[in-house]
Amino acid sequence: MNSLLSHPAVQGGIAPFVVGLAVVAILGRAKLGGLAVPVGFCVAVALLSGIAFSPLTATRKIVLLALVAPAIGVLVDLVFKCGRTLAVLIALACGALTVWAFWSVLHQKTAAQALLLGGGTAAFVAWVVWATLALAGQPVRAGAAALMLGLGAGVSAVLAASALLGLYGIAVGASAGAFLLWQMVTGHKIAAGATLTLPASLTAALLAAGALVLAELPWYALIAIAAIPLATRLPAPDRLPVWVQAFIVSAYGFVAALAAYALTLRASAAPG
Repeated sequence: MNSLLSHPAVQGGIAPFVVGLAVVAILGRAKLGGLAVPVGFCVAVALLSGIAFSPLTATRKIVLLALVAPAIGVLVDLVFKCGRTLAVLIALACGALTVWAFWSVLHQKTAAQALLLGGGTAAFVAWVVWATLALAGQPVRAGAAALMLGLGAGVSAVLAASALLGLYGIAVGASAGAFLLWQMVTGHKIAAGATLTLPASLTAALLAAGALVLAELPWYALIAIAAIPLATRLPAPDRLPVWVQAFIVSAYGFVAALAAYALTLRASAAPG
């Protein structure tokens, strides 16, 4: 069993998926099925590196924010209505927290470099969070966006020479895939809300930004990843069965993720 749990495919993919599926099955009717993503992510972190926050490195700050996000998401769904104003405020807060997450790297650079890198990653994270929160009331599209954001960030990070960040991202995608699969199999939509969209988008966006700041992800790959929430808004008629809708919108998101992969591979293959 220990040898099985030590395999990267199990740690970053299978275990988060199985646990995420269990969470959706148990909590879906309570409108908390979106917790599949943060719970699946926590399982991956525990198996891959252990949950620890000292010393508080950039990667551990990402994990910390990923653990806080679902609590905020649940609070938003239970107490507030995530309208446009609140979504903008949450997105801006996530952008500011991005600078905090990578401050250990940013403060070592010149003022101009820190401003460009910090401002760029903050804007990227804020955009992804805002665009994904806008899908909170559309469970199939929200699930597809979370799936492809996780896989987009995760596989791109692996290609950018960061296996740990990559497996974290794949875990987000795998657990979001469980949320989506449950809807496809049962034929019934499950509430997504900020419970799903906030932790999924913030975690995936921070991991992608981390692959830029801490590894070798080219900055323009972030543009492709940022397009994923927009891609999942493309047409998929509601009259179609849920599994068909899920397949279509996931395919839209996959095209954007595939572009991120291609851009990362091209950058890594370019002569130094």
